[in-house]
Amino acid sequence: MKIWYQSFTDWSLHASYLNRLDSYLNEHAAPGTQIKVAGLSPGDLAVHRISEVRCSIQALRCAADAQNQGYDAFVIGHFQDSGLDEARAMLDIPVIGMGETSMLYAMTLGRRFGLVTIDPLFADWHDFQAARISLEDRMVGVVSMSTPPQRLLDAFDTPKAYAAIMAEFVKTAESLTNCRAEVIIPAGGLFALLSAGEQSFKVHDAAVLNPILVTLRAAETAAWLGELNGTAASRAGAFAKPPAQAVEELMALIAEGARSSS
Repeated sequence: MKIWYQSFTDWSLHASYLNRLDSYLNEHAAPGTQIKVAGLSPGDLAVHRISEVRCSIQALRCAADAQNQGYDAFVIGHFQDSGLDEARAMLDIPVIGMGETSMLYAMTLGRRFGLVTIDPLFADWHDFQAARISLEDRMVGVVSMSTPPQRLLDAFDTPKAYAAIMAEFVKTAESLTNCRAEVIIPAGGLFALLSAGEQSFKVHDAAVLNPILVTLRAAETAAWLGELNGTAASRAGAFAKPPAQAVEELMALIAEGARSSS
């Protein structure tokens, strides 16, 4: 089995993180499963809906490449899930989004959940995500650590920095447990990878979910079900297949943009 894991970070700028992510995913993948970690250039650095739109278009190009290259599933490894619906409609292989998958799985662990993000500008987007899958009444809120990505990267190699980040996470998450959150989800891959070694991670008895592992297993399961009995996305409504012309025009637009920027 081959799974394409699409990060929204740039290999040229974040190779340290992406190499760690690649190692972690392939170490924890099921026997026989190979994970390709792909990035975007430029990555999602200027936090705004406009950047999410731009990245989603790039991700759709990568999604098409994944299917054409024989991958069994495509993962949007970006908690905001930008481009998820469009990729799911466009591809024949399963498409799994980290944000959607994590929030849905959280409902098997508790009735109420909350998100901890590293940038407050993502809060409105996460509200929209919860509403999109009808979980807005189950999400108690979104709180932010306001932690620069470089601090998180430094914490991989510095125990003191790691301890400080973990203490900040727990303190931030306490505002969610005070609102009766039963599950805490780190809304992003960077902290999730940093804290992946924590066992039975809890904040005041609220379970802390690892979105990377949940997303990996969901992708493997979706690919396995597709191979076993053809289970696939419904084409009856939201994920109806687009006309070939629509896909061709999108890919032509992406190619033209690439030529214009070269």
